Amino acid sequence: MNLIAVDSSGQTATVALVNDGVLTGEYTINHKKTHSQTLMPMLQTLCAAVEYDLHTTDAIAVAAGPGSFTGLRIGAAAVKGMAQALNKPLIAVPTLEGLACQFYGSEQLICPIMDARRAQVYSGIYRFVREDNVMRMQTVAGEAAIPMTEQINRLNAFCEPVIFLGDGVEVHRQVITEQMQVPYIFAPVHKRLQSAGSVAARALMMLEEGKLPVEAGTFAPEYLRPSQAERERAEKLGAE
Repeated sequence: MNLIAVDSSGQTATVALVNDGVLTGEYTINHKKTHSQTLMPMLQTLCAAVEYDLHTTDAIAVAAGPGSFTGLRIGAAAVKGMAQALNKPLIAVPTLEGLACQFYGSEQLICPIMDARRAQVYSGIYRFVREDNVMRMQTVAGEAAIPMTEQINRLNAFCEPVIFLGDGVEVHRQVITEQMQVPYIFAPVHKRLQSAGSVAARALMMLEEGKLPVEAGTFAPEYLRPSQAERERAEKLGAE
């Protein structure tokens, strides 16, 4: 299986290539430039570096949301264009599952948190369980836009150790430190943010679980909640 993987759901822009189950290259930037400026040049540079032939691609994996509205739209436009040009399917990987997959095999609860502003996070709770000598991801609490304090209450109720990762760690570090009542750790810097290699790994797991790719024309990101512009418009109409 040859995969291209892309994640532009947060400030981090990241692309990866998998050839026959081997991660042959990954290119990640966490900087100020917009993904519209960086994403495709990153992929072109990576393909050239590992001499990857785009036409050998079997599928394209993409972080499908939640996350930054702008980032998700840029990523969706990029992968849909590639998929249609190459006539290849898309594997829509939930962003939070892609993040959680960085801790494949962990015995602790995995809680990715992406800052959603207004004291909220995009978050879910996951664990890995062994079934017939295969590790599978289990969703303990599904993805949601949720107040950080509410997610902390959920985690405390499970009474299990927790790993936090995602760009929400720095934003919500203080409230986590003050309110968590069970053992927890923050992921180290090299495992904290989005990784296209992890998106690729989760995509391969999804295929093994029987989840099917989607046609590029039918793919749309999962935002979980209306954009700020849509909320402001609704509030304005409600006021009228």
